[in-house]
Order: sequence, then structure tokens, then C-alpha cells
Amino acid sequence: MKQILGSMRKKTLILFSLLTITFANVALVSTTHAEEGTRQGFSMTPMKQQAIITPGETFNGSFTIFNPASNQKDFPYSVSIKSFYVDNDYNTVFDQKETFNQITDWITIDSPLTGTLASNEKTEIYYTINVPATAPAGGQYAAIVVTSNNDVTSNGSAIIEKTAIAHTIFAEITGSTTHSGEIIGATVPSFLLSGNISGESTVKNTGNTHGIATYKMQVFPLFSGEEVYTNVESPETHIVLPNRSFYNKIEWANTPTFGIFNVKYSVEFEGIVTEVSKMVIICPVWLIIVLLIVIAGIVIGAVTFVRKKRA
Repeated sequence: MKQILGSMRKKTLILFSLLTITFANVALVSTTHAEEGTRQGFSMTPMKQQAIITPGETFNGSFTIFNPASNQKDFPYSVSIKSFYVDNDYNTVFDQKETFNQITDWITIDSPLTGTLASNEKTEIYYTINVPATAPAGGQYAAIVVTSNNDVTSNGSAIIEKTAIAHTIFAEITGSTTHSGEIIGATVPSFLLSGNISGESTVKNTGNTHGIATYKMQVFPLFSGEEVYTNVESPETHIVLPNRSFYNKIEWANTPTFGIFNVKYSVEFEGIVTEVSKMVIICPVWLIIVLLIVIAGIVIGAVTFVRKKRA
């Protein structure tokens, strides 16, 4: 009986080792690099402006709007100033003023508010931020929105095509600013039936100005120190506004359908760092069924062998 059990253990270890080696090889050959597609349409650069301004001072900014040649038509446009904030799901909400949107009253557009761009034409939009001497310290946020309405005919029907692009302004007014925050949970799943390896976390900004959350993840095969995925050189970052929470999920988009990996995931926000290191097993349902059948076959074979010996 001891010989039979020993033989079963050896077979199980050999089977597990073969599967593990297979997982590692699949992970190494499944890594690919995504290429960014060409942007088309009414475009803007830069789409974001960060500034640190002292009360009583003036800030001058600008951005370029461009109608690429591929459009082959004119774009009439209009420029407007809007307040904005970002909700807990990181959706941008315009035209709802809060304490941190007073800056909308301090901005002046120094370029014409309307115009037309021909195909392959661009123009610069200039603006000035005049910060009052009594401005409160902390973050202030606004968006300069460029909107274009075009009449389009489709199947004999007249359609108004609307395009809007926002140049968002993240300003910090100097003084008694407070940079503080919390990292509420940082997790990596230990077992997956399908899907991508990911790290999830929520950060909360408890200060009075915006902060930047940084997300890093590294993935290694179980028996190798060679990375199959990493974003350490170019980590994912997000601006989190004051009094707001932000949930983020970072994924390895080319995760194999099965494998065993070591995952390192970290979140940094306002000087706080949370790190998670975990072994992640990816095993689809069909493979679980196959393993159960194999194990059941080994057990049944052993029981049958023992009965024959006793007989």
C-alpha cells in the first residue's frame, strides 16, 4: 500500500511540474506590444494645463486647435469657459460650481470666441488667469471648451454633428495648501478562472488641492525572474481632485488563459505607498475539469489495484 501511495505522489508531482513548466512557457511567448492608432478629427494640444499661481498674480496660457486634412471640410467653432469636477467614478461633470471652481470668474479669453478652421488649418487660443489678492489657497479647476456644430446630411435627413474638446486647467493657488490623502484598499486577485491579471485600489484626496496617484505593476512567471509585464518605467498616473475618491484598475491586457505568476502591485499617493505581492493562479474551468478527471482516474485505478491485490 505504501508503494502504491508513493507511486501516486510521484505521478501527481510529475503532472504538476509539467503543467507549471507549460504555464511559464505560455506566459513568455504571449507577451505583445500594443501600438497606438492615428488620431483623426477636430483635435487640441495640450488638453491639460497645470499651474501654481500666487494670489494677486497673472498666468498666461494657450492651446492649439487643429482641423486635420483628412476631414476635408471646414469646422466652425466656439470657445467657452466652464466649471468642472470629477465624481467618484471619475466622470467629468461640467457647469456645476463648487468651492474649487472660482477660477472660472478669473479667466479671460484673449482670442476670438468664434471662428472657422479650414481643412489642415490650426489656430492658437490664448487666455489669461487674473488671480485676486484675496483668493483662497488650494486647488482651482476650470475647462475651456471648444465646440463645433456641423450640418450633416445622411440618407436624406439633416443631422447636426457636435464635437466638443476641453482644455482642462488644474491650478494651485499658493498659501496654506494641504496635500494629504488615503489609500483605501489595494488588492490583487489570487485565483482567476478567466480575464486579465489586475491590481485595484481606491485613493481619497483629503487635502485642499489636487494630487497625483501613481500605479505600478510587475508580473513574473512562477519560476523566472524575467518580467512578462511591467509598467514601472512608464507608470499609470491620475490627477485626483480635493474631496474626491478615485477607483482605478490596472490590467495586464495580454494575460494568458492559464498560468501561475508572481505579481507586484503598488499605489503611491501624497507620500503614502501601499504595496501588494501575491502569487496568482489562472486556471480555466475546462482545465479544472480535466485535472479532476485525471485525479479521479488515479484514485479509481489505485482502489481497483488494491482490491485485486486483496482478492
